[in-house]
Amino acid sequence: MQINHIGRFCIVYTFGHGGPRRQNRREGNNIRAGCIAGGGRLLSYPVFWLILASFLSFGFGQLFKWSQRRRCHAPTVVTTNYVVLAATLGLALHVQGVLEVTAPALLVGGCMGVSFIVSMWTMTRALERAPVSIVLTAFRLAILCPVVASVFLWGETISVWQACGILLALAGVALTTQTSIPHRYAGMWALLAAAAIVFLTQGLSQVCLRWVHYAGLDSQRLIVLMLCAATAGGLGGGIVLLTRYRPQARDLWMGSAIGIYNLVALAVLLTALSQLEGTRFFPAHGCLVVILDGLCAHFIWREPLSRLAALGIGVSAVSILMVL
Repeated sequence: MQINHIGRFCIVYTFGHGGPRRQNRREGNNIRAGCIAGGGRLLSYPVFWLILASFLSFGFGQLFKWSQRRRCHAPTVVTTNYVVLAATLGLALHVQGVLEVTAPALLVGGCMGVSFIVSMWTMTRALERAPVSIVLTAFRLAILCPVVASVFLWGETISVWQACGILLALAGVALTTQTSIPHRYAGMWALLAAAAIVFLTQGLSQVCLRWVHYAGLDSQRLIVLMLCAATAGGLGGGIVLLTRYRPQARDLWMGSAIGIYNLVALAVLLTALSQLEGTRFFPAHGCLVVILDGLCAHFIWREPLSRLAALGIGVSAVSILMVL
């Protein structure tokens, strides 16, 4: 029976002695070198990081959705998530001997942390006073903020074709959310104000994510992320104390699990932003997450998918091709 190259490599790598000959070892080493080289080439593609960041962001949203179904306390889960993220990352950087905080990293990380926790708090409050559809639409349309900031603050260029793709992306993410307003909600101006606040605070948090690259902190992005999480965790802890809520074990366990996951998700997202223009990343990332969320809601959570939502998914897919 013939043993293929991968099989020979596995034997050499696992047992080492007494089996394949030296030539087989060389072939196994060549295969391993080829795999490493192939993986290195894959990591050099910006689109790879965009897709990975989108899948991780989608997973992050699903974890929070699951925590809500388990009746976890959202502010406690969010705060625990940031505290665990900061502690884990700080310990890892300290062990590696690279925990060196600079003034620019402290400034950007602190602003990111404030924007993150303010965005979370305003969205939570808005959900108590406005329809979920209105809040989610404002949340998703906030991808426009970092695009505008990338063009006017940091001088990124944008073609007419890309601009059309961005407008199409905004239409796509809006269509995926049903925006009908139940009769029990009164006061159109109050609803518009809530949507505007969610739009601006969420947009500001995404602008801060883009700021990391233009502040020249790509090489220190993990330190920035640690400072961001520490700031958000501290402020979130204050909010939880003010509400006088007594955290339950399920809140802490869920927040800890999400914190470890969020560490990977945000690190990948910052890596993607270090390689892609904001005018490309944010519309494509937002549309990919919306597409995945819509499909998962329909096929996994068994939620109905309206014709408008299906149209929005299709429009979002087309807009990704135009933007990229």
